[in-house]
Order: sequence, then C-alpha cells, then structure tokens
Amino acid sequence: MKMEDKTDEELVQLVLDNKTEVFGVLAKRYEKKLLRYGRKFLYNYENIEDAVQNVFIKAYVNIRGFDIKKKFSSWIYRIAHNEFINLVKKKKKEPFLFFNPDTIFSFAGKDNFLKEIEREEEKEEIENHLNKLKIKYREPLVLYYFEEKDYQEISDILEIPVSTVGTRLKRGRNEIKKLLYEKRK
Repeated sequence: MKMEDKTDEELVQLVLDNKTEVFGVLAKRYEKKLLRYGRKFLYNYENIEDAVQNVFIKAYVNIRGFDIKKKFSSWIYRIAHNEFINLVKKKKKEPFLFFNPDTIFSFAGKDNFLKEIEREEEKEEIENHLNKLKIKYREPLVLYYFEEKDYQEISDILEIPVSTVGTRLKRGRNEIKKLLYEKRK
C-alpha cells in the first residue's frame, strides 16, 4: 500500500514509530486545506503561508500528544484554529475575506440578467457585513461552509459542545440576515 493510500491515522502511527519522514505526506495532504482555511479566516495577514507552516511545526512537535483513536483532521484544524486566533489577537480585529454567499444563502438561479445583477449586489453586501461578525460566529461558518466540516468536527476543533456549534451557525446566519435587512430600510 502506497503512503498516499493510507489514512491520516495510519500515517500518524508510522510517524510515532519513528518514520518521521512520513509526516511530509500528512503536511502535503493538509497544506492546501489549511491555506484555504487561513485565507478565509485571516484577512490582511501578509504571511498566511508562515502561519500554516507554524501549524505544521506545532503538529510535528506535539504529534505524540495526538490520540490515535480520534480524527487527525480535527486535531490539526484545532492547532490551526489556535494559531489563527493568536494572530487575530495580535492584530486585534481582522475582517473576513470574501466568500461565495451562495454557499450560505440560497439565492435565485441565473434566470436572467437582472437577477444576476441583484445577486452580485447581495454578494457585495454580505461580504461587507461578514466583517462585522464576531469571531465566534465567523469561524463556525468558515469551518462548516468552506472546510466542509460536520458539527462534530467543528465541536472538536473549537472545543465547544455540538449544540453550541448549531447555535453559533444559526446566530451567525441570522446576524448577517439582520444586517442585510437593516441596510435595506
């Protein structure tokens, strides 16, 4: 079986068995995902690549603390979460990078030119309002809609109960809707 065909947890076990070069396979597997996560979470941070590199360094240094019975993806995203939160705290308040609102809100299809113009205006408005969301609502939205994590994984990453994940997703969506409604008054 090739290294690329092994599960994350099997690769971690190899690293724990002193085959440290195998960690490179894990890093390669998660590099693009964590860069995407970082770009959506850390707007205006010049060195997102450096932040992700720090995530891999911390994961490698702390690999012996990983519980092999759990999902590696949740563990590495938790490390990324902590790294990104620390960067946000250093820079105070970070705005949210543009996202495709179609993934969160269902708008009418591309029936005609006028509807397309309306959609573009709504996208711009939503982008502006996401900057106003508290991080505790922004992050679950990113993890759920962009990183395609389920409620349990988000719970593991953020270290909050699953019910809180659902609550924060709902409140985040409602806050955006409220901001959009207030602007149209």
